[in-house]
Amino acid sequence: MSAVKKIYTYQIETGAKRNVFSRRTCYGLGQPLNVKAMQKAADLLCGTHDYKSFCGNKKMKKSTVRTIYRIDVKQDAGSSLVKLEFEGNGFLQNMVRILTGTLIEVGLGKRDAGTMPEVLAALDRQASGYTAPAEGLCLKKVFYE
Repeated sequence: MSAVKKIYTYQIETGAKRNVFSRRTCYGLGQPLNVKAMQKAADLLCGTHDYKSFCGNKKMKKSTVRTIYRIDVKQDAGSSLVKLEFEGNGFLQNMVRILTGTLIEVGLGKRDAGTMPEVLAALDRQASGYTAPAEGLCLKKVFYE
């Protein structure tokens, strides 16, 4: 059996006070995010692309081309929790965390959502955002054939 698709989730707490029960499973950002801008940027990152700009391994010898089927950015009304869900055929080292860091920069207004095609085209790790902390990341599901 081999994995054909994976789904990762990433949770971000935007409230000033962090929930003690979710501190190990949620990144405590403590700042509000523009979820609509993040979703716009996320939509531009979907598809089959060379994701070298989002790879944490500079010496990656294998192909860095992957397909992301969808990235959902959601925040329930009245909630300070932002949930991201990534679905793709495979992910590079730290790819989900780097994608998340880039989307957080968009959500904070530090980066424009429309620049995602340029970040992808750069094929340079320096063009993308920071690597978000590991505590918000969870492998939700793996599909096998």
